[in-house]
Amino acid sequence: MQALTTLVIAASGLICAGWLLDAVQHWPVFLEISELIILIPILLNLKGNLEMNLASRLSTACNMGLLDTPTSRNAFIKGNLALLQLQSLTVGSVAGLFSFALGMIVHPTTNNLEEIALMISSSMLCASASSFVLGSFMCGLVLICRHYRVNPDNIAVPLASSFGDLVTLVILSGIAVFLADYIQTPLCISLLLILLALIPVWLYIVRKNKYVSEVVKEGWGPVFSAMVIASTAGLTLERYINQFPGMAMISPVLNGLTGNIGSIYASRISTALHANIQENYRSTEKTLFLVHIPIEVMFLAVISILGLGDVQWSFGVVAGYTVVALTLVTISLALAKWITRLFWKWGYDPDNYALPILTSLIDVLGTALLVVGFWALGYGKNGATPPPGNA
Repeated sequence: MQALTTLVIAASGLICAGWLLDAVQHWPVFLEISELIILIPILLNLKGNLEMNLASRLSTACNMGLLDTPTSRNAFIKGNLALLQLQSLTVGSVAGLFSFALGMIVHPTTNNLEEIALMISSSMLCASASSFVLGSFMCGLVLICRHYRVNPDNIAVPLASSFGDLVTLVILSGIAVFLADYIQTPLCISLLLILLALIPVWLYIVRKNKYVSEVVKEGWGPVFSAMVIASTAGLTLERYINQFPGMAMISPVLNGLTGNIGSIYASRISTALHANIQENYRSTEKTLFLVHIPIEVMFLAVISILGLGDVQWSFGVVAGYTVVALTLVTISLALAKWITRLFWKWGYDPDNYALPILTSLIDVLGTALLVVGFWALGYGKNGATPPPGNA
């Protein structure tokens, strides 16, 4: 019941994110700097991973009683919020540069320093601002869950992912539009230099906090690995977003919901491993799989009734989407169990390693399955054109 209620709320956030993505893809700044479309899945994945890692760490600490005393609670929360700012600025800079480089490879154009500065500064400022909002929300949510004796593993992670996508996309769109008006001025470059200068400041603060001083050393590998994996989803989205009407609406919800199901499972397994208790794998898998079905039905009904995303609905499209969604949630549950237990076996904390890898793989697999499904149905423009092998 806790997971179902949370996932319904999360689905609402994902639907809003999909609707917004479907709208902003036609904005002038996204048409003029198409690398911003590539940036969206990469930045959403990276930011979602940071918040989900925070939620998973908070859930584990909560279930183990670390947040019950004021001293340890305050130090743990402050340290994690500082760590989130450090990670956000760092991954924001890398995501912006990486997305721009991918765009140059896919379709070389005469880009200049101002466009590069706009890309990176937009990514960093968006990452930092959304991290402040979402990190504070996650900390408050976990404390409320503890007060009312609700397991935050069932609530915090999916909300961090879903509302993280919406908040990040809103902030990124606003910042990109604002900075585009000043692209020929020194504003973007000045802002970029200021944001880069804040990274060592947050690093100093984090290293002095005993609760996160070790996390800052080991949390980068999975986050940047996830970025490389998620870049495939970004390139695929940028390639097919105009060919398949409604893909911008469907893709965030499909990937987000199935990723949330897997993330809940991974977070529960991680907490069980830390607390040395046995998770009932078969029962949890069955429950989460069944919970997923009515939420998908609700999603299809909402966007069909409201006419969101210009999706060309037919019996074949609904059936194809159902097959893709059920296949993806099955893969998500299997990957969550395997990846979480594997990192624990290797001596790595799953709270810091499992979720980034899991969600980035789901983003890639979900986007690829969606493209293949659309192509097989002859959906959209140029339906007879097969997707390339690396889609």
